[in-house]
Amino acid sequence: MSDTLQNLRIAGDDKMAGARRRRKKWPWIVAALVVLALAGWFMTPRTYVVEAATVGLAYPSRTVTELTASGYIVAQRKAALATKATAQLVWLGVEEGSRVKKGDILARLESADVEAAKKLAVHELSAARFQIASAEAELADATLQYNRMKKLSAGDYVARSEHDAAKARLDKAEAALSQAKASLAAREQALKKAEAERGYTELEAPFDAVVLTKNADLGDIISPLGASSTSKAAVVTIADMSSLAAEVDVSESSIEKVKVGGPCEIILDAIPGERFPGVVHMIVPTADRTKATVLVKVRFTTLDPRVLPEMSAKTAFLTRPLTPDETQPRLAVPAGAVIRRGEADAVFVMRGGKAVLTPVTLGDPLGDMRAVAKGLTAGEKVILSPPAELRDGDAVALAEG
Repeated sequence: MSDTLQNLRIAGDDKMAGARRRRKKWPWIVAALVVLALAGWFMTPRTYVVEAATVGLAYPSRTVTELTASGYIVAQRKAALATKATAQLVWLGVEEGSRVKKGDILARLESADVEAAKKLAVHELSAARFQIASAEAELADATLQYNRMKKLSAGDYVARSEHDAAKARLDKAEAALSQAKASLAAREQALKKAEAERGYTELEAPFDAVVLTKNADLGDIISPLGASSTSKAAVVTIADMSSLAAEVDVSESSIEKVKVGGPCEIILDAIPGERFPGVVHMIVPTADRTKATVLVKVRFTTLDPRVLPEMSAKTAFLTRPLTPDETQPRLAVPAGAVIRRGEADAVFVMRGGKAVLTPVTLGDPLGDMRAVAKGLTAGEKVILSPPAELRDGDAVALAEG
């Protein structure tokens, strides 16, 4: 019995010793797993989610821009050509985009009635001239007759009644001549009125312009008031393209920064790659209470034929005129994309889903941009505010939104 108990005690001691040995191995196993995990994490390629901007052209005027405002291109001389007559449109000689000169006939209305009225006035004027000739002849004869009767009456060779009849005839002839002259003047005015009414049937260009819109077609009834749904008040709308200007809304709180004659740059959404020099032409002396803005008109220094009415435009109000060198754009990147690596400036360029560290030679600051003299080309994408741990060759992806 004692031997059996002794054997059991020894076996129990061996188990306890084995358990202690296993407990001593666990920390080493855990540490090994942690090391393997860290090694795997460092060795596994990581993808950084970043924001990027495109390398493009920036204008040096950004550094002297004091204020910007938005608006539209508006022709300062514009007309909707209509007529004082109500008639049918029978001829239209222009279309949208047609260039016209002052005095050109653009359209004609049906004019048979006014032509007839004009011919009637011409004939009545001729009749009035004949009446004057007849009255003048009658007056001449009556004058001679009166003079003879006057002499004969003085010598008592004729009765006094014959002298009085001659005098009455003379007075009547003078009155008839005056009436004929008044009738002639009236007929002349009637002819002028007929000619004016004839002119109302022709639409004439009041100045050199370009046709913007065609508002009526052949067969339409043109009425000066557009009284019905089937009548048209205007035939065409024209604009003097040399009078184009940018009309922009400037906040009331910033209007003191705008001065008449001040230099500007006009930027058109339709021509984004260019800027057009301008000058403040007018500050309209009233405010828009609904928007709390003041209308400012900016004229182009040199007009470009690509500029059209109603194009959206932005105007940059400058603190000083630009030098010739400052009118040319320069390659630039956002200042937030530039980092220092060692003694050189660099940016991370996105190429094939990788961040490529690219040394650059920087130029002058352009507002929130930096000019790039060397190292980049237009169209490349650079990473904005790159993470401090980002390295050359790391995988990158653009942030959504």
